[in-house]
Amino acid sequence: MFARIYRPSKTAMQSGRAKTHDWVLEFEPASARIPDPLMGWSSSRDMNAQVRLKFETREEAVAYATRHGIPFQVTEPKVGRKIIKAYADNFATNRMEPWTH
Repeated sequence: MFARIYRPSKTAMQSGRAKTHDWVLEFEPASARIPDPLMGWSSSRDMNAQVRLKFETREEAVAYATRHGIPFQVTEPKVGRKIIKAYADNFATNRMEPWTH
């Protein structure tokens, strides 16, 4: 039983960063998923795969894993560069790229 502690990244379906502030503790799958012979759905006997704990800070998640004796790996989030753009920049006179249609 091994856990990952990380901050979720922004999904492609949203423009904001609303659900990216909490830290998440998830367990690595202990066994591979197997298809159900009748319906074809994928199933697993690993119940820890369903557990997803959220914490406000990284330290809380690490303290929880340490307190319960869970081996873990912390993945630090990558800080993205914020590019400020405006529609008027398309028509700027000092534009570096040529204007094409």
